[in-house]
Amino acid sequence: MRVAIVTDSTAYLPDEAVLRYGIDVVPLSVVMGDEVLTEGSGASSAEVAQALQRRVQVTTSRPGPEAFAAVYRAAAAAGADAVVSLHLSAEFSGTYEAALLAAAGAPLPVRVVDTRMVAMALGYCVLTAAETASAGGTPDEVVAAAEKRAAETTGFFYVDTLEYLRRGGRIGPARALLGSALAVKPLLHLQDGRIQPLEKVRTSSRAIARLEEIAIQQAGTGEVDVTVHHLVAEERAQILAERLRERIPGLRELYVGEVGAVIGAHVGPGLLAVVVSPR
Repeated sequence: MRVAIVTDSTAYLPDEAVLRYGIDVVPLSVVMGDEVLTEGSGASSAEVAQALQRRVQVTTSRPGPEAFAAVYRAAAAAGADAVVSLHLSAEFSGTYEAALLAAAGAPLPVRVVDTRMVAMALGYCVLTAAETASAGGTPDEVVAAAEKRAAETTGFFYVDTLEYLRRGGRIGPARALLGSALAVKPLLHLQDGRIQPLEKVRTSSRAIARLEEIAIQQAGTGEVDVTVHHLVAEERAQILAERLRERIPGLRELYVGEVGAVIGAHVGPGLLAVVVSPR
């Protein structure tokens, strides 16, 4: 059985991995002013960051069901027997719902998975699914492997301000931090598919140091993959990545990558995030 793997553009997978496994990536869109731009081809992270700083209205939109339907039809035409379609948390976007709608009319069986993750926390689930599929796994085995990886993966992040999350309506329980937002630098994490407050730290340098310690504690001594994400903060991301490389004994692969335009629109410039995913 050949199982095709589909995801969306918020997984921020390295290009090499997408090509190696033949993963189909359905893009979300960014709306800047009157322009609707496709993530990955029409809108860059830097452009979104600049627009936010100029206080241009920036919003995002999910793919329509037809975008997924076209990919599912193409998978069937290419000889796939089934599709496993893995997406960012339904708490953040209607992408999962659009994929479900498309799956109902697809010419082959499609399993749609809400990973409850985003960025490389989603990406690791997709990679595990692709590895399982390439080894001959059934759709059930592919989904089970991806869900197991999701359950073990954690994501922690620092933002310079909660303002962009507030504007985009994605702040969730972290809204409780807004009253003291000017006095603290918030550390947040992904939990149950939502953004949750983790800690309040007084300065950005202390926040980044604390992010490092949390990642090291989470990694423990077992084998892990780690991603450091950023938005127009490459130097800080590289420094943090080198620190983690030195201090995580079971580190297998370390990836440093900028988040794309869609997530960038909600977190704002200065984001620094760490995803820890046990093997």
